[in-house]
Amino acid sequence: MTTEHFLSDFLTYWSQFVAAVNEVLWGSVLMYGLVAVGLFFTIYLGAPQFIRFGPAVRQVFGKLYKYQHTDRDGKSISSFQALAVAISAQVGTGNVAGVATAIMAGGPGAIFWMWLSALFGMSTIFAEAVLAQKYRVEVAGKFIGGPAFYISRGLQSYIGRTNAKIFAGIFAVIVIISVGFIGSMVQSNSIATAVNNAFGISPVVCGVLIALFAGAIFIGGIHRIARFAQLIVPIMAAVYILCAVVILFLFAEHILPMIQHIVIGAFNPQALGGGLLGVTMKEAVRFGVARGLFSNEAGMGTTPHAHATALVAHPVLQGFTAFIGVFVDTILVCTSTALIILLTGADQLGLDGAMVTQEAFHIAFGAIGPKIIAICLTFFAFTTVIGWYYFGESNVRYLFKSNAVLYTYRALVLVFIVLGTLGTVDLIWSMIDMFNGIMVLPNLIALIILHKEVKGILRDYDKKRQDGIPLYDYDSVA
Repeated sequence: MTTEHFLSDFLTYWSQFVAAVNEVLWGSVLMYGLVAVGLFFTIYLGAPQFIRFGPAVRQVFGKLYKYQHTDRDGKSISSFQALAVAISAQVGTGNVAGVATAIMAGGPGAIFWMWLSALFGMSTIFAEAVLAQKYRVEVAGKFIGGPAFYISRGLQSYIGRTNAKIFAGIFAVIVIISVGFIGSMVQSNSIATAVNNAFGISPVVCGVLIALFAGAIFIGGIHRIARFAQLIVPIMAAVYILCAVVILFLFAEHILPMIQHIVIGAFNPQALGGGLLGVTMKEAVRFGVARGLFSNEAGMGTTPHAHATALVAHPVLQGFTAFIGVFVDTILVCTSTALIILLTGADQLGLDGAMVTQEAFHIAFGAIGPKIIAICLTFFAFTTVIGWYYFGESNVRYLFKSNAVLYTYRALVLVFIVLGTLGTVDLIWSMIDMFNGIMVLPNLIALIILHKEVKGILRDYDKKRQDGIPLYDYDSVA
């Protein structure tokens, strides 16, 4: 057997294995599990994402420019910077290519389930951020944290010290593989595809350039990553949402039919002709939830790494900040992509991935449209590479004390960025679905076990507020 045949057979079997795992994970376990955990925390915590949405907005944006640059202890970053790092990871190809993939595979109804999973997921990510704040530790003069830390430290009294550390170690390894390596491939693949289609630049050249720019930011650690995210994230999100608003005006007559298609497609795709394409309600739910998770990362266990580093007066405040991140990512940015695709009819052209959104921009804005989306996608995906790198780094630091291992991890991420530009879209997306799904399981189990601690921290926050103790950063920071 030649090497070429061996590689071809290996990729075929690997693709089949990944598809089988995804069918189990996303076809049943996580499709219901993520929504169920979000619904549980919504009810158990008193719907904080709805009842406390106003205070959360004030926490994120109150006196924003007075304190977003401060670093009072040298160990932390500001609450807004932590949010920017989290959103930099959340707003990526999932918002452009991921939403398009969800619509193409699950029909317009997938968007409804993406919204629903996000609304419930806001309570899940609240719990993640609160626990990340509680169980963070100081390493080399900086605060780091995340699920590996609240699993290893928080679950000791429930499953024993050894089991907790093994459980946390498994999670840490999966995160490093998923977001550090495979995730970087997904992002660079989408950038290279979009830039190649819009500007004709070689995918490999794109990969090398991405790796060079990313490496320059990696070496600056969390503070450089936070400053970069704080500068870029608000601008890129605002520009993209503005494009969606313009398209709303250009295709205003299609708005009501589009909303009907989303609602009907969520429960009865056959009524839209989806049955002819094999689209069922189960697939609408599956792809809506899967792509929603990939985009907003609620329950995945990634964004707590950023929220653990924030300097706030109480852990609940960073929980507020965390669910605002999900709102921005899914309800605003993902919805913008859905509007752009469905209003222009780009979902009817038989394209795939980011090319669907590119064609939608072409329909709306003419020849300059693909270039606009290529630039937007480049910034979205690049900031995600930066955020995901840091999430992986936190777990490398959890597992190893050696700086040599950290430098090796950093170099490998750069290699995977370049390799990602050489792969196929379908296989890479399937692989990230699989690794994300595996990564979610230990995190969700830990959240459920530690649910009483989350409730206790929320009660402590409410009691202090009732006692008149100033806790909001915009009240307490001069």
